Amino acid sequence: MSTVAGLPPADPRPRVRYDAVLLVSFGGPERQDDVLPFLRNVTRGRGIPDERLEEVAHHYRHFGGVSPINAQCRALRAALGEELTRRGLDLPVYWGNRNWDPYLADALREAHAAGHRRLLAVVTSAYSSYSSCRQYREDLAAALESTGLAGELEVDKVRQYFDHPGFVAPFVTGTREAVQAVLAELGAGARASDVHVLFATHSIPTPTALASGPPGADLGPEGAYGAQHRAVAEVVMASLASGDLGIEAPWSLVYQSRSGSPHSPWLEPDVNDAIRELVDRGARGVVIVPLGFVSDHMEVLWDLDEEATETAHEAGLAVARVPTPGVDPAFVAGLVDLIAERHTNDGGDGGEGASGSPMERPALTPLGPWYDVCRAGCCANPRGERPAVAGLPTGEA
Repeated sequence: MSTVAGLPPADPRPRVRYDAVLLVSFGGPERQDDVLPFLRNVTRGRGIPDERLEEVAHHYRHFGGVSPINAQCRALRAALGEELTRRGLDLPVYWGNRNWDPYLADALREAHAAGHRRLLAVVTSAYSSYSSCRQYREDLAAALESTGLAGELEVDKVRQYFDHPGFVAPFVTGTREAVQAVLAELGAGARASDVHVLFATHSIPTPTALASGPPGADLGPEGAYGAQHRAVAEVVMASLASGDLGIEAPWSLVYQSRSGSPHSPWLEPDVNDAIRELVDRGARGVVIVPLGFVSDHMEVLWDLDEEATETAHEAGLAVARVPTPGVDPAFVAGLVDLIAERHTNDGGDGGEGASGSPMERPALTPLGPWYDVCRAGCCANPRGERPAVAGLPTGEA
């Protein structure tokens, strides 16, 4: 249970019987002709002209117009199904995206047509902010409304899993191996202190960061979003320091992929600016950890593997990028742990007989375990309140 000032208790929910799992993701284009329509979907309502969208479109066109995220979701859906079956959890896995085919509305229609009425959503985003949690919950509510299934389907959501062992473990392993790889490249005499570890995540507007997490929580100048990332980075580095090799390297949290008006404040420092400053701080190598990403989004392939890596080479630094969790067995098992926290095979009617006592909810930082049901006002919508699933109504603590 959290020990951070202002955070209400985690309040775990009794386990109930669900009919199916709904994998929810961002979506991405899979051919050149899809790129601009996809970006229009992502930016709908903001009045951004195609000329500006083309500035981002060339990242996708560099890779043939194909984002890796849909393929990653197909692989994750299959891996989740296999792990659920292995554990004897009879839950089919559906998949829907916010911004591209297969859309959330289509996934809900498919699940309903198959006779399912209670779904448990797993979102491919581990942290708390408007864009990484509440917007998904709003889009689920909108999809239920647009399909006419709001009274037919119930959609709950697993908790934010930024500090679940299954999410953190792949980063610990990957960071250790990346530091070792950079040290090997630097050669004899190189020390871990010569290598700086940069934990990278998507930048968001500073006001949105401040609004992340439940109202009244004392989580610092970057809200729950920044606090959660920093807490996980500390766990990763502590694990390296306490391991057999005793790796103790300097580290910092950096941000990437900012968009919007240059006059609006966003979280900083930018990963490229941070890399350029490392040489003056005595670094000889850099390890980039995409801590904010579940899988290889375009922001990982382009912003880190292309731009940030080029910046490191220009600065004369040895560089390695840590893999995202993807379908790492520890991550897949951790997601099924999260499902098992909420689901019981007992009781077939979803009524009183379906309830089960809460299970232990592992968390590796003082901030967790996070909430099964988001607090009222958590990660406030910067454009005004919209209906959302899996959250307490306004006025409830």
